[in-house]
Amino acid sequence: MTTLSAPFIPENAPFSTEQRSWLNGFLAGLYSNHGDLDSGSGQSQETRPITILWGSQTGNSEGLARKVSKTLGGNGFAPAVFDMGDYDFAKLSEEEVLLVITSTYGEGEPPDNAAAFYDWIMSDSAPKLEKLKYSVLALGDKNYPDFCKCGIEIDQRLGALGAECLTPRVDCDVDFEEPFGKWLSAVQTAAGAASVAESAEDDEGEPQSEYGKHNPFPAKLISNAVLNGEGSSKETRHVEISLEGSGLSYEPGDALAVKPMNTPHLVDELIAAAGFEPHELAPAPHGDDLPLYDALLEHYDITVLTSAFVLACARLSKSAELKELVKDEEKLSAYLVGRQMIDPIVEFGVVFPTTEYLVAPLKQLQPRLYSISSSPKAHQDEVHLTVGVVRYDSHGRLRKGVCSNFLADHDGSQPIRIYFHPTKTFKLPEDADTPVIMVGPGTGIAPFRAFLEERSATGAKGSNWLFFGDQHASCDFLYREELEAYQESGLLTRLDTAFSRDQEKKVYVQDRMKESGEELFKWLESGARFYVCGDASRMAKDVDRALHEIIAEHGGKSSDEAKAYVDALKKEKRYLRDVY
Repeated sequence: MTTLSAPFIPENAPFSTEQRSWLNGFLAGLYSNHGDLDSGSGQSQETRPITILWGSQTGNSEGLARKVSKTLGGNGFAPAVFDMGDYDFAKLSEEEVLLVITSTYGEGEPPDNAAAFYDWIMSDSAPKLEKLKYSVLALGDKNYPDFCKCGIEIDQRLGALGAECLTPRVDCDVDFEEPFGKWLSAVQTAAGAASVAESAEDDEGEPQSEYGKHNPFPAKLISNAVLNGEGSSKETRHVEISLEGSGLSYEPGDALAVKPMNTPHLVDELIAAAGFEPHELAPAPHGDDLPLYDALLEHYDITVLTSAFVLACARLSKSAELKELVKDEEKLSAYLVGRQMIDPIVEFGVVFPTTEYLVAPLKQLQPRLYSISSSPKAHQDEVHLTVGVVRYDSHGRLRKGVCSNFLADHDGSQPIRIYFHPTKTFKLPEDADTPVIMVGPGTGIAPFRAFLEERSATGAKGSNWLFFGDQHASCDFLYREELEAYQESGLLTRLDTAFSRDQEKKVYVQDRMKESGEELFKWLESGARFYVCGDASRMAKDVDRALHEIIAEHGGKSSDEAKAYVDALKKEKRYLRDVY
């Protein structure tokens, strides 16, 4: 009789790497569960269980968790992947090997789906875990002070509970592919994988097109209009981009990644201050040398000042003040606030021997994610964005947000490089009769414009309630005509607005929520989903606090019972946030 041995599907079989990995994992699990497999040595082929937990706000951690599962599934393991919000805590003490992949958002907070697990593992209820081996991959952004805080604290807590570290935690910045690959390789080696295979390509969400993260689509700008009226202190843009010829598709709730370019004037100013000429060659992040102007325009982040760059300046400068500054971590951190790369160069007269000295400490210019404000059913072959343009004065210079100004100043003469960043959670309910409550002040209106367009196009019968806020009704009521038309048609059941500066006492969306708290609680009790989009540091926290208060007051619950109610909403995917 012919026998099979692992790996079951040979490399020359007519399958892609991902398909072969998945099939190997499937067959390994099949034989492990339903009978022995003759490996040619008279012994049965067994797979070892490994649990993978992910915590994610935007989907990156989830995507990496599934890549880990695909890779380990073909290398002697039976991986089980869990959303942290769906994981049964009681099973943790029974696990043998645990991999945790989690991001951090806001001010060092866990992602929404990881909050309950985080609270539990940090509590006195968490059990001893002496039998557990584990490793943590933490995702974050070094531009924020609480870099990777959630992953760091979970890693430390697991160790404190007696678990054995399988391989050291890896903390990833926004460009996470390379450190992720090294971490996964180390995990496979430490766990005793049958072979250390390369991870499967991450093509989730883009199988229908040749364009994606590693090959953005060069899209054409259709329209670029200011939404604010005369007298507004803000500049909010409605941007329409063509998808014609891309083969790309999206759903309401997804995000669009835009690969921007730096402001040409800032690039010119920086090159002159550093004492170079635009045509001089400089190393690019991942490739051959380029003219310095092109490298700084398209490939390096020259707006966010990092401690690494200031330290490099101190080594090259003769300034005693700068050398003293970098010795004090607290003073250095304070210096970084509100400044950009050009500031220390000009302020301390830094001289760079070569262009390599200038660009070596710099981070790669990263794509920016924007919540999509359109439904493809309403705008075929188009995607729309609602962009708040960032401009402000700091330390005597005009500062500009990289991507918002790239889009605001774009004249359509060159392509905009884009790809989609899908989300599996921030979506409309599958049941079109489900009521939805949407809270989106300012540019947070974006995904809810898409939701309303989608529900209008599909004839969804579920009720829709929108809370919108900004500074002034006369000039900051974004998409006013569209929203009022939805009210008249009956699609928008309720529209509650809060314009903070139209009266002496400021009023915000959370205030309007509490004013209608009794009705809002009735909607929740009837099965409504509750969505929030916008600022994570203040608005989202205020809205969350108001939601707890409403449930406590109108549900007749204690603060602990109200928290349990909210936790249940999150677990049921009925409280969803797109916050930044």
